[in-house]
Amino acid sequence: MAKYAVIIPAAGKGERFGKSEKKTFAKLDGRPVFLRTVEHFINREDVCQTILAVAPEDIEEMKSRYGANLGFMGVTLVEGGARRVDTVAAALKKVSEDAEFVAVHDAARPCVLTSMIDAVFAEATKSGAAILADPITGTVKKVGESKIIEETVPRTSLYQAQTPQVFRRDILLESYSKIGESEADVTDDAELAERAGHAVSVIISDARNLKITTKGDLALAAAILKAAPRKAVPRLGAFEEAQW
Repeated sequence: MAKYAVIIPAAGKGERFGKSEKKTFAKLDGRPVFLRTVEHFINREDVCQTILAVAPEDIEEMKSRYGANLGFMGVTLVEGGARRVDTVAAALKKVSEDAEFVAVHDAARPCVLTSMIDAVFAEATKSGAAILADPITGTVKKVGESKIIEETVPRTSLYQAQTPQVFRRDILLESYSKIGESEADVTDDAELAERAGHAVSVIISDARNLKITTKGDLALAAAILKAAPRKAVPRLGAFEEAQW
């Protein structure tokens, strides 16, 4: 069985979520968003390591409030950077030698289904690099700064990238070794792999793999979680009630 390390970036500013509360710590059906996401990976037999990367200003709060449980779950906590690529690069330095593959999954995507993870892991094992993506079904308009439509873009072959994005370890390491200032605008790991010359396969996903962006998304995410089939999650230790 191939072994995977899972990197969960949670260092984004989340400006569209609001300033009163960090998206990472917001409660989703009674648990922090990041925990809902971590739970999808910690008990998988093919996952040998889970790494949570948080913003520098959140590292002490994460340790003090959730450190005991993260330790119980075997989650490695690392300090992220200013850009998403910096955060993933910091986590990559902590990836175990036992991991043949590395999956990167947004902390703000707590609704991913086990079947989605299974499918993208299996494809990455065959092709070396694979992501989940949702076909765009709406009409796409290119709009200028004046908010006037400039062009209607054909949606054929257009997909919205999701996570997990999964790579053979050497592919991701090579892709990150080539990061420069020109990569400041990169928003996902697949683009780095593309720029490095690697083919990336797509596994078709759907809108249930929601990325929480605003507070309103929490209610939608809670509904998706309630409707989704789930395996029982083991208790998370003696500090469970106090910490969460």
